[in-house]
Amino acid sequence: MSVGGIGDELLRKARIIADYQFGSGAGEALFPEHVEFEFILTRSGRMSQIKDKGNGMRIATLRSLDGLFTLGIEGAVRLHRFLEYPRMRVVMNNAVSEYIRAGGTAFCKHVIDVDPEIRAYDEVIVVDERDNLLATGKAMLSPEEMRTFEHGVAVKVRYGVERG
Repeated sequence: MSVGGIGDELLRKARIIADYQFGSGAGEALFPEHVEFEFILTRSGRMSQIKDKGNGMRIATLRSLDGLFTLGIEGAVRLHRFLEYPRMRVVMNNAVSEYIRAGGTAFCKHVIDVDPEIRAYDEVIVVDERDNLLATGKAMLSPEEMRTFEHGVAVKVRYGVERG
């Protein structure tokens, strides 16, 4: 089920959640005033997905488990533009950038840098050494673990920019 208009109340809630999860101003960066949105609702009327009506791309999905967002590539692009380096980023070496860009898993041995404020299971954006967006996903470890472990998954990639 989708809502025809902007849905002022849903938009207000989406911005509040984004500000809480990603920091002050993230709500406006993800869901700016000048854009129309499509809200896809669950059968019970709760917000499920938010899409940009102009291009049809999914910006974010609201997880029922904890009430926080997972990002689509469009949402990752918007946050990447808004957030200053290194905020919310896991930096991978250039050797694996094409693999991750195509949706491949980001492993610890390839992590160059990481935002020290990230916590395990946070939604993150994955970038290369030049801060080019590669993917969006879920951090599986703490920043210190990502930097020091030689084995294991650093970020479970949801969407690579070429697969998103």
